[in-house]
Amino acid sequence: MTLDVSRRSLLALGAGLGASTLLGSTAQARAPKLGTQTPYWHRFELGDAEVTVVSDGPLPLGDPSGTFTGVPKEEVKKMLSDNFLSPDNVVLEQNSPIVNMGDKLILFDTGMGTSQLFGKTTGRQQKSMMEAGIKPADIDAVVLSHAHIDHIGGIVGADDKPLFPNAQYYIAQSDLEFWTDEGKMGSGLKDFIVHARKNLLPVRDRIVFFKDGQEFLPGVTAIAAPGHTVGHSIFMVSSGGKSFAFLGDLSHHAVLLLERPRMEFSYDTDPKQAAASRVKLLEMLAANKTAVMSYHFAWPGYGHVAKAGEGFHYYPEPMQMTL
Repeated sequence: MTLDVSRRSLLALGAGLGASTLLGSTAQARAPKLGTQTPYWHRFELGDAEVTVVSDGPLPLGDPSGTFTGVPKEEVKKMLSDNFLSPDNVVLEQNSPIVNMGDKLILFDTGMGTSQLFGKTTGRQQKSMMEAGIKPADIDAVVLSHAHIDHIGGIVGADDKPLFPNAQYYIAQSDLEFWTDEGKMGSGLKDFIVHARKNLLPVRDRIVFFKDGQEFLPGVTAIAAPGHTVGHSIFMVSSGGKSFAFLGDLSHHAVLLLERPRMEFSYDTDPKQAAASRVKLLEMLAANKTAVMSYHFAWPGYGHVAKAGEGFHYYPEPMQMTL
């Protein structure tokens, strides 16, 4: 096959290219970079309820060595790299669902608050709520998966006054007693004890204890998941025939602690018990195909877990959008 291109057509083509290049150089806009991000909240429906996920901001743990244990550190780094994640800095999210049941507005966990123990990227839950149009005074119930610093840190503000003035607080009694024990102030847990006492004691008269298997709020049932802390719990949230499980810290990482669920995590009170709870409950959730909301998975932390070999795989749910 031959292509017959005349000298005149080549000249015309060249002229056209020159003109388009010239026009392009003058027509291209040079817009300034904005340097802003979208608000840190996401909303979807769950049966008859409305769920708004708000973020307390990214929580960087740094090098995984010494934090994720029981597996050679080279393998941990490879697992991260194979999933296009930094092998040198593990970054967790902090996703709190706020569930509007119609008669009650329920917040799960409260973030780091004023503490900067893990850096300056945390502590934005109140800002996220404001962006989502939710007022702290409208929260009726604050449900706490456990009393670690990044889950109870936003109960009081910088002035040590409660940020949710009209809320009752729900937590396992064993966790409250463990993390507010003044006798542990001389141990390596001191920072966690100080923060728990700072946030939980000012609202002590409004704290209600729940038990394993109890539906302590309409549509909210506690499920014991001990090991990460003595009273760590997850919650089944149900409305209009739809459900999801708020996992708290059942698994901190969607790759490391799902692919290798018996890997240990240095912040666990009892790492082996935590791993046993993780395997048992993830198997239940995977078998029942129950949706999950994870506090520390990539934003907004909502999806499903499925069995994958000896471990599990996390499948993020596409974000629901409303017009």
